[in-house]
Parts: sequence; C-alpha cells; structure tokens
Amino acid sequence: MAEMPEALRTKLTAALRQGLAGEAEAFARQILDAGVDPLDVVQEVLVPTLTKVGERFQHFEIYLPELMMAGNAGQRVTALVEEATLAAGKASTSLGTAVLGQVKGDIHDIGRNIVRTLLSAHGFEVVDLGRDVAASAFLEVAQKEKADIVGLSALMTTALPAQRRTISLFNEVGRRADYKIIVGGGAVNQEWADEIGADGYAPDAASAVELCKGLIGV
Repeated sequence: MAEMPEALRTKLTAALRQGLAGEAEAFARQILDAGVDPLDVVQEVLVPTLTKVGERFQHFEIYLPELMMAGNAGQRVTALVEEATLAAGKASTSLGTAVLGQVKGDIHDIGRNIVRTLLSAHGFEVVDLGRDVAASAFLEVAQKEKADIVGLSALMTTALPAQRRTISLFNEVGRRADYKIIVGGGAVNQEWADEIGADGYAPDAASAVELCKGLIGV
C-alpha cells in the first residue's frame, strides 16, 4: 500500500475540521485512488481529527452546528472508506455481530461512526441503530440479529441515565447474559461503566475494537 500524500492528508484534515463534506469526500477519494490503505485514512486522519472536534465541543470551543457539520463530513468519508474496504476484500470472515447506537436522548454521531468503521474493517458485522435509540430497540435488534456485542454510546452527560436503563432492561427480561454490553462516548468513564454493570468501556475507537475482540475471545 502507498503512503498517504502529506498535502492530501492536510487538506482532508482541514476539510473535516471545517465540516466541508464535499471537499472531505473529494480529498478522501484522491487519497484512496492513490493506493493508500483505507484503514490508514481512518486511523491517521478520521480518528484523530474527529476526536479533536469532539473534544473542542466538550470544552465549549465550538457549538453543536459545527460539531454536526464535522460529523456529516466524517460520514461521507466513512462511506468511502467502507466501500474501499469491501472492494479490497478485507475482513471477509465475520468475527461477530455488534449492535451500536446512541442511547435515548443523545443525537451525536462522530464517535459511533468511527467505531462502526473500525469494527467493520476488522471483521465485525455492524448494525448501526443511529441516534436517540430507546432501550427496547437495543434489545429487539440484539435479539433479532443474534448480536455478540451491544454498544451504548453517550456524548452528553444528560444521556447517561439511558445507558443504565438500557442495561437494566436486558437484566429485567433475563437476557443480560446473552450479550456483551459495552459503553463509550465523551460522557462515559470506567467508573460509570462499572457502576451500571457494563462488560467494558473504551475511551476511543481503536480501543473499542480491541475491547470487542477481547470480549469474544479473538
């Protein structure tokens, strides 16, 4: 695989930060057309850039519209990366199925999108439920898809109780032991994960992949 051209790396990073979706997609396409490994685009540009955007939002340096614009740009690039990964024939053997979503009350996509891309690239079948997902929806889809992993994301502290409620529902219906439930997002830490009885916590997308692999014994 080719090395990423530095000029294109800089342009893609800037486009993502500024939420310029069309430009980000165009630069990402140029990078992929140059023979760069799709995973390099994720790990060297998408993850660090969008993580930084998320941190700026948490620190009130940018506002929700800017965060959502960056997230949209990230989605466009993510779609290209996933397409290129499939075209390259990578990860043809599934390691397991992961159901992901923002818990009820949370509408942010950036972190979950990166996790989805990395898990897919590493061989997981991923079912992304999107934003503002009710506890019952996590349970229903986990059962339907015979999931191995259920990932509950929360960027906002106001959404943390929904993570607890979701895990509680799995317990109430006697299905908690059927799934490995992990939590993540800007509002989450290991202490909270332990308190609500999650099987694991990942502070970033790369560690989420390793966590999921470890939980299913890979």
